[in-house]
Amino acid sequence: MGDGGAVLRLRRPATWGAHFVGCALASWVLCATAWAQESAAKSARPAPVSAPSAGKAAAPSKAKPVAKAPAKRSPGSDGPNVKSASKSATKPSATSKARKPVVPARPSFGQLAGLHATDDPLDLKSSVALVVDPDTDQVLFSKNPTAVLPIASITKLMTALVVLDAGLSMDDRLLITQEDVDTEKGSGSRLRVGTALTRGEMLHLALMASENRAAHALGRTFPGGLEAFVPAMNRRASALGMHHTTFVEPTGLSSRNQSTARDLSLLVREVARHDTIRDLSTRQQARVAVGPRQVEFRNTNALVRNPAWDIVVQKTGYISEAGRCVVMEAQLAGRRLIMVLLDSAGRYSRVGDAERLRAWLNRHSGEPTL
Repeated sequence: MGDGGAVLRLRRPATWGAHFVGCALASWVLCATAWAQESAAKSARPAPVSAPSAGKAAAPSKAKPVAKAPAKRSPGSDGPNVKSASKSATKPSATSKARKPVVPARPSFGQLAGLHATDDPLDLKSSVALVVDPDTDQVLFSKNPTAVLPIASITKLMTALVVLDAGLSMDDRLLITQEDVDTEKGSGSRLRVGTALTRGEMLHLALMASENRAAHALGRTFPGGLEAFVPAMNRRASALGMHHTTFVEPTGLSSRNQSTARDLSLLVREVARHDTIRDLSTRQQARVAVGPRQVEFRNTNALVRNPAWDIVVQKTGYISEAGRCVVMEAQLAGRRLIMVLLDSAGRYSRVGDAERLRAWLNRHSGEPTL
């Protein structure tokens, strides 16, 4: 540019320059169009495919691959995206690492036996239900009352009964040891190995908070140990007329601790006569010194915190084989009644079933029973 550009403008007229620029622009447009059409034709024409010769891989195509969106995964699929299939085959993606397999809930003994198919007018979620008057033995509601099922932590009522029958001091200090750690279900506990509490505190936590280590320690420290304690449980059951009941340990973690609703109504009637069991099983909460800390424990039965309920004695229970369970004696429809609910399906279903029965009893007090 510079001087050369100035000389060019002086020696050539403006019209000639404009004509030259227009021709150049038109030529460039025509060339660009032709190049674009040729390129489109080449990309549309499929490349010839030839079988690779033996021992020699086929030459890769020079054409650039067209980018494609990764294939969508179907719900629940762990299959890799198409774009990264070769890598995913050997190295799982971050998504597949994070995803955990869904473990189906283990069916209860009642479900396996088909007891949940039994109809009842209240559509209870418990496969076993019984409401009985302990003074007259009148049955007000009954559903599979003779089915023998695991009873989970309802076992602890018998544990408490045997401890009290023995007249052991409630002030003796008991130590939680490795023997009290659950090896049956692997359940946890806030009572660490080495925790020292009185027998009365252990009994309190076993009945109110369903503490398994506390219940096991009560049986282990019984005179003669568990070898003497478990037979004492079974003798007491037999003496009460609980002829379809078996105990193999003091916590209820074993599914071999089994009974019927009818037998358990006899147990509830008996423990309701003991002030200590009535008091400890119905307290809402308690603070206990566990080592240097004060630990708060709450009652496992939400109904004791409900002012609409007047509960005399109670105990809840749960293991997968037993479902959700609860037994209690309460003031219902103007009188004391025993309620037994076993093998309830759902975390809050035993409470819901108890509420349905209470409402039904209030509506039909004095009418024929079911």
